[in-house]
Amino acid sequence: MNFNKALRHRSTLLILLVAAQLLFLTGIACYHYAIGWFGKDIRIQTVPVDPRDYLYGDYVRLNYRINRIGENLWKGPGRKPESGDTVYVVLESKQPSGIYEATAAYPFNPPASPQEAVLKGRISYLDNREIFIQYGLEKYYVEENTGKKLEEQAANLIVKVKVAPWGSAVIEELELQ
Repeated sequence: MNFNKALRHRSTLLILLVAAQLLFLTGIACYHYAIGWFGKDIRIQTVPVDPRDYLYGDYVRLNYRINRIGENLWKGPGRKPESGDTVYVVLESKQPSGIYEATAAYPFNPPASPQEAVLKGRISYLDNREIFIQYGLEKYYVEENTGKKLEEQAANLIVKVKVAPWGSAVIEELELQ
């Protein structure tokens, strides 16, 4: 008799435990849907980015000429590139200053001459004439309290980058011109 009573008690507890978990998950889903059902539409003003990460310290946001390449540089076979596609951009230095510029873009890692480097990126978006690419080099961490000052001088910065043969790259140093 006591065995059956204990078994029934355990079954009831198990059912209550499963019901509580389902109720918890349903509550989470309803919480997020309720924002869409009952939320108020407002507009807020953005402010300039604070170049500070609480975990890693100050950083500089960098934008390069090679972030925007002309669609005429796309050399991929078949379909046109799409947002989110991986892209390999061939860079070559044709200037006496040693600054590399994009000369072609492929959906695969192309062979490069010794004068060229191939940088791997991801297409952010496209318009009718240009392809916007992110390389993972758009943020660089610096010493505390130096990030904002460097961002103000972004037009005069040269970035030294180390590019691996497979297209990955890291920033080694920032130089002021």
